[in-house]
Amino acid sequence: MKEGKPGFTFEDLDVWKKARVMRNQISKLVKIFPKEEKYRLSDQMIRASRSVKANLAEGYGISL
Repeated sequence: MKEGKPGFTFEDLDVWKKARVMRNQISKLVKIFPKEEKYRLSDQMIRASRSVKANLAEGYGISL
C-alpha cells in the first residue's frame, strides 16, 4: 500500500475508506428522517457524501 507502487489506487487511501464508511452511515441516517425531508435534506446529504469519494478519486488521478 505504498504510494507510487504499481497497483496502488485511490481506493487504498485511508481517507477514501473513511469517506466510504461515512457514506454508508449517512445512507442509514437519512432513512429515519421525516418524509417531508426525503427530497430536500436527505437527497442533498446523499449527493454530498457521494461527491466526497468522487472528488478524491478524481484528485488522485490528477495529482499523481
